[in-house]
This record gives sequence, structure tokens and C-alpha cells, in this order.
Amino acid sequence: MKKSVLSLALAVVFGTTAFATTPVDGEKKEVNVETSTVSWKAYKVTGSHNGTVALKEGALIFDGETLTGGEFTVDMPSIIATDLEGDMKGKLEGHLKSDDFFGVKAHPTASLVFTAVKASGKNSYEVTGDLTIKGITKPVTFDVSIYGSKATATLKVDRAAYDIKYGSGSFFDNLGDKTIYDEFDLVVDLEF
Repeated sequence: MKKSVLSLALAVVFGTTAFATTPVDGEKKEVNVETSTVSWKAYKVTGSHNGTVALKEGALIFDGETLTGGEFTVDMPSIIATDLEGDMKGKLEGHLKSDDFFGVKAHPTASLVFTAVKASGKNSYEVTGDLTIKGITKPVTFDVSIYGSKATATLKVDRAAYDIKYGSGSFFDNLGDKTIYDEFDLVVDLEF
């Protein structure tokens, strides 16, 4: 009995020691959703509109100081226009939330999951990820820069790939000056 207790005690001590000295692969750093921003800019023949959409949650994954992964969930009902006021602002926001665009009732979140990260310079990475909008997942590639506890990224998204057809010259002919371009820009500033 004493031998069993001693063996168990040694197993616990050495097992704990081995566990404590094993390096941590993939340290997950949660993003501060209150101080992080996702800004968008969309273009049409007659100009552009811009605004923001809030992160619901997100994290970057590091191996030491090296970025190795990330995952984010966007709160689609939070999408707003920042370049308009009054009725025009309300109309655009309502339209963006409708089934013509992001259909936020049926699809309240969008997500991005990094699938590959490659260092491209000091503090810079080329990232490929799976972007899901309206239940459709497509790969995207973009650059990420990390400085201390902040990260920035800019990416172009082709809305036609996510079946967002309204005003798109890819789906409709003869739209003239009512054409809304398929690509829109996202500028992401993260704090973690």
C-alpha cells in the first residue's frame, strides 16, 4: 500500500513537472471587441459609402511572438453607415441589413477563420482564411501587421461570391449609374 501511494505521489509530481515545462503551442490572445474596429467602404458608379460593423468575438493565436492563427465573429446587425445622417442613414442601414444585402435576420453573424499564415516581413504576415457571409464560405487572402498588442489588416471582399446581387453588374445588365461595385474594402484595427 505504501509503495502504491509513493508511486502515485511520484507520478503526480513528475507528471505535473513535465506538463508545466512543456511549451504552450498556440497561445490564444482574445481581441478586445470594445476597442477594436472593423470599417467598411463600398463603391458605386456615383460615389461610395462607408461605415462600421462590430466584432462579436475574436482571437489571434501566437507561437511565441509569431502569429499562427486567428478566428473572428462579426455581429452583422451592428452594421452602420458613418457617412450619412437622418433618413438617408436609416434607409441605407435598413437596406444593408435586408435580404438584398446581408440578410441579418437569417444570418446574424459572419466569420473569418485563418487557415494559413506565412511571415512576409518583420511584424507582417500573409494570411489566408475562410470568410463566411450569409452562410457561404470562400477563401480570402490579405496582409496582417502586428505591433505590440495591436494588429491591422486591409482586405477586399467580392460580395458577388456571397450571392449578394443587389445592384451588381455581375448579375444584372444595363444598371447604368445605379451600379454598385462588387468589391468592398474592410479595414480592421484590433487590440488584444
